[in-house]
Amino acid sequence: MRTALVLPLFAAVLLHAAAARAVDADPTNYLTVLASLKPGDTLNLASGTYTQGLPINGLNGTEDAWITIAGPISGAPAIFEGSSCCNTVELVNTSYFAIERLTIDGKGLPGIFGVSAKNGMDNVVHHIRLEGNTFTGQNGSQQTVAISTKTPTFGWIVRRNVIEGAGTGIYFGNSNHAEPFVGGVIEYNLFKRTIGYNMQIKNQNAWPAHAALPDVAAPRTIIRHNVFLKDDTASPDGARPNLLVGGPPPSGPGAGALVEIYGNVFVHNGAESLVQATGRVTIHDNLFVDASDVALRLQTHEGFPLINARVYDNTFYAANRAIYFANAATEGDLVTGNLIFATAGIEGEAKGIGDNIIEGVAAASDYVTTPALKLGDMDFYPRAGKAQTTPIDPAVFADDTDHACDFNGTGRKDFAFRGAYAGEGKNPGWKPAEAVKVAINCASGGGAGGGGAGGSGSGGAPSGAGGAGGEGFFPYAPDDDRSGCGCRTAPSASFVGAPIFAALGLGLLARRRRVRARRA
Repeated sequence: MRTALVLPLFAAVLLHAAAARAVDADPTNYLTVLASLKPGDTLNLASGTYTQGLPINGLNGTEDAWITIAGPISGAPAIFEGSSCCNTVELVNTSYFAIERLTIDGKGLPGIFGVSAKNGMDNVVHHIRLEGNTFTGQNGSQQTVAISTKTPTFGWIVRRNVIEGAGTGIYFGNSNHAEPFVGGVIEYNLFKRTIGYNMQIKNQNAWPAHAALPDVAAPRTIIRHNVFLKDDTASPDGARPNLLVGGPPPSGPGAGALVEIYGNVFVHNGAESLVQATGRVTIHDNLFVDASDVALRLQTHEGFPLINARVYDNTFYAANRAIYFANAATEGDLVTGNLIFATAGIEGEAKGIGDNIIEGVAAASDYVTTPALKLGDMDFYPRAGKAQTTPIDPAVFADDTDHACDFNGTGRKDFAFRGAYAGEGKNPGWKPAEAVKVAINCASGGGAGGGGAGGSGSGGAPSGAGGAGGEGFFPYAPDDDRSGCGCRTAPSASFVGAPIFAALGLGLLARRRRVRARRA
């Protein structure tokens, strides 16, 4: 029986490998080549300036054969310049599609977005990967956005991009709450000096019946290992937090959704919070630095309630109030394991306050190596013998992705350290800088959560989106390796242009997962 199964599968993989193409194009012919792409194809773009935009319409890969557009690996970039006619990259009726290593320059034109998926219910876009791109010039107004969705959509991976000076860096969903952004992974990006939000995910009304949305009660969106940096650029349409996440629909599919925020750096906001959150959130192992008032604000927003909030193992420095619950969470909260240097530590309607270390800003140098406001100067790694107290029982957040990994990916053995780091002495990991965070691997072997959006697909999915080895929906790129408790490892060059044997292994894995899912 196994032979009968494997031989046809092997033949199918051979056929797929033969059908997939790598094709080249340049500014003179790329639109013609673009229209010819099929599942599995990669379009390699030459260096140069592309002035006619990137209209991606009706291009659909498959779960096991994504379509990819990629700029040069080295040397001068492929630059897509904005024009007054339309958004620079527009996604229409497209899925399983990846855009890599492009420079997307909005030229300062108001209202011209970098990457857009719009048109509400009339557009079917899902499983999009944006990786290693540079966004610049989306600063024509505060409402000009680098990456925007205004259609119901699912399964986006936004990874290792640099977004600089946009009006708004990322805006997922719509102000009418009718176009939900579901189950995304946003990781290892650098957001620099946006006018408004670095990033926002909007509240969601009841999901509409739409081909892009999954039938899943409790999807997870993962926001991890990003750098969110603002400056004091005026915000003419109103001050905004670095990151704002909204709440799930009140009932039906998606009502159990969770947003997980961990391993990030949030730096400077002179007029608003560093993070504002509604709905159901878990926030751990982040650095919060330099807020004029509140660093982390948890509250009801636009009628959507704060449902549940777990805030643990974060480091806060230089805020008036580090953590503020403007409203009580309807399903409870937990605030524990944090290392806080602020005028006030925890205020408002929090009920589940555990064991935190709370000191004034002046005391920070007694606990950590180099407390500072500037990226490149700061090092919040604990001094020897500091930032430790009674171990915490992690059972209450054991279903959170990478809950046992600190900011560096170090495994937490007994949860005795307070703050984002589980160690003392010299920092062995990445020192926060104005740069994309170095990819880490969690060393603990602890568990990622279950039931969200992880699992099968091309090259294996991010277990962090729904559990180490869990079933689910998000293919990672084939050059990813996953291990430990779900923290992402650095890409392996050996997977680039993988041979047929690797493809066969992936095919067998995907098939095995699909069979398990059907039997369940």
